[in-house]
This record gives sequence, C-alpha cells and structure tokens, in this order.
Amino acid sequence: MQKQMFQMFFKKLNGDFAVTYWDGTTEHYGHSAPTFRLEFHKKIPYIELIKDPVLAFGEAYMDGAIEIHGEMDEIIKILNINKESFKQTRNNPSLTRLLPDRLRQKPLRKCQEDVSFHYDLGNDFFSLWLDETMCYSCAYFQKPEDSLRRAQEQKMEHVLKKLQLHPGETLLDIGSGWGGLILRAAQKYKVKAMGITLSREQYQETLSRIKKLCLTGQVEVALMDYRQLAKTGRTFDKIASIGMFEHIGQANYAQFMLSLKKLLKEGGLTLLHTITKTKEAPVNSWTAKYIFPGGYIPSLREIMWLLPEYDFHVIDLESLRLHYAMTLDRWQAGFDQKIDQIKEKYGERFIRMWRFYLSTSAASFRYSDLSVHQFLFSGGLNNSLPLTRRHLY
Repeated sequence: MQKQMFQMFFKKLNGDFAVTYWDGTTEHYGHSAPTFRLEFHKKIPYIELIKDPVLAFGEAYMDGAIEIHGEMDEIIKILNINKESFKQTRNNPSLTRLLPDRLRQKPLRKCQEDVSFHYDLGNDFFSLWLDETMCYSCAYFQKPEDSLRRAQEQKMEHVLKKLQLHPGETLLDIGSGWGGLILRAAQKYKVKAMGITLSREQYQETLSRIKKLCLTGQVEVALMDYRQLAKTGRTFDKIASIGMFEHIGQANYAQFMLSLKKLLKEGGLTLLHTITKTKEAPVNSWTAKYIFPGGYIPSLREIMWLLPEYDFHVIDLESLRLHYAMTLDRWQAGFDQKIDQIKEKYGERFIRMWRFYLSTSAASFRYSDLSVHQFLFSGGLNNSLPLTRRHLY
C-alpha cells in the first residue's frame, strides 16, 4: 500500500527520473532518460513526506534511508517545475508554525543561541574547507575559473569600492565573521574599522588576526549585537553587513534599520549584502532545524519597502545569484576533500547533513527563486557621489 502511494505521487510529477524502491524494483517516471535516481534503502512513512516533504526527505538522506544518484541540480529543477504539486504542503502545521515566530521580536539571547548553533562549530571545522580569507559568504567571480580565494578577495574589494572609502574614515562591519573585510579595509584604505559578531569563535580568531597583523588601535572587534552598539552613541562614515541580515528574523527588521540609522553618519553609505527570495515565505523546516535556526530570507520587495521608512536612499542594487552557486560549488569541493577528517570528529550523519545543505543550496541558487543582492544606500541624500560606476571597474 505504501509503495502504491509513492508511485501515484511520483507519476503526478513532470520530469524524467527513476526510483529504486526498498523491495529492489526500479521504476522510471517521465518520457525520456532519467536525469537522476532516488534509491530507498528502507521504507519512509508516506504521511511524513506529504506533511513536510523537505524535512522528511532531508532527514531520510541524513539517516541513509535515501540515496541520490545524480546531480542535485536535476532534483531542484524538478521540484521547481512541480511547485504546484507541493502547494498543499505550504499551509500544513509543520510549516506555518514558523510564521508566528516571525511576528515576535527575537531577543538577544535567542540571537546568540542561533548564531552559536552554526558558527561556533569551531574555527578548525570551517578552516578545513573555506579558503585562506575565511570568508563565509557569496564570493565574486570575475571569471568562472577564478579560485575561491581570488573570488573572495574580489568580493571584499567589490564591497569596499562600493563604499568609496577614504583614509581616516570609520567603517563598521555588522556580522564581521572572521574579520576579513575590516582587516583589508584598514590595510588598503587606511580607515579605522570595527567589526561586531555574536560568535565567540569568530571573535577570538579576529582578535588573533588583528594582533598578528599589528593593527591594534586601527581595527577593533566586539562580541556585541547591533542593538547594543546603537545605544552607545557611536557613529560611522560607512557600514557593511555581509550575509548577516538573513539571521535577524523578520520581526527584527525595524530594529535593525533603526539601529543602522543611529549608527550611520548623515550622508554615509551602507552596503547590505543578503540572500533574497522573490516572495515572502518561511525558511524550510529542515534548514531551520539543522542549519540556521531562527533565520528568515527576505524578499527583495520587503527590503525595498523598508529603506525609505528610515530615510535611506538606494544608490545601487546588484544580483550575485550565480556567484553564490559557484561559491557553494567550491565550498562543497573543499568539504569533500576533507571528509575523512570531518567524519572522524563529527560522524557520518553530520557529513550527510552538510553535503545535503551545500549541494541543495548551490542548486537552489541556479534553479529556484533564491538570489543574493547587494544594496548600496545612503543615510539621507548625498549629492557628492560619483556620477557613474567607473570607480568599481
């Protein structure tokens, strides 16, 4: 009976794929050669798959109940072609239970817990598969063959050029990671830079890098939330926030923008770099449970709607969607090269969880409504900016 229910479900989907069931039989769906094959090593409750397909499928893969033969790109393509077939799951309790959380402001303690869950896995873990810059956000590829390190250095340079830094100015990086951006800004552009993070691991590593590069006095880092910093009265000429906005929660948007307004000098520039979606929706329940608890990916229009409410004027908007797919490809390749070391410390289930996260994310930036955008805006009007983008290139 359970197999029949799966068969009926798969027959409804448009696309060419194969399924090997737990009894050893393989069936092809579609009209052409299959682009991938799902292999069931054991039965999965059909009701769980219908109730919450992303969570059920992700957990089944983590547990080894399902194996994927082929490229994740092909699976994500078919999922997006058949979005209407999954519509009935969008209003089920397992997904909508996330919605009330987005209506409540997330307190500092919860923000710290959510950040620690992911980023405090350890500097040793991330350093195994990130490049030497330790940048953990979308890189910027000028050529497809660029190395990850080169692309990350180009991303930092792209951001700093957009901010149009001048010697002696002050720069704040909200969610500063391991400090790559503030260190580069201080060394190359001779600014005074500050980074803030809620990750103790990132904070300690940034402190170490500041001392190693003899930048004490020019660069500082604080284990602090943006709301705490906004209460100090400090202001900055330029502000960057790279890959952090996705973590604050939809209900905290007003507080974030108000904090930006307090922290940014009149006429100053902010570069906000964030993952976006075309429409508002909660983060899928598998990602919320295993990768980024408390996260929410904004729609492009949500951000554009917010900015004028705080007298922020948009100067530039750029999509880096395919750049992120390429970044994730490089991360997965680096991760795979270190699998034995990672498995020894974290185990097989952790390996499968992270491979699922990296591969589905890369595929989603290619074939779903996920994107990543850089917003450049000024606090109030600024009439002294260049008339063209020539300074970027």
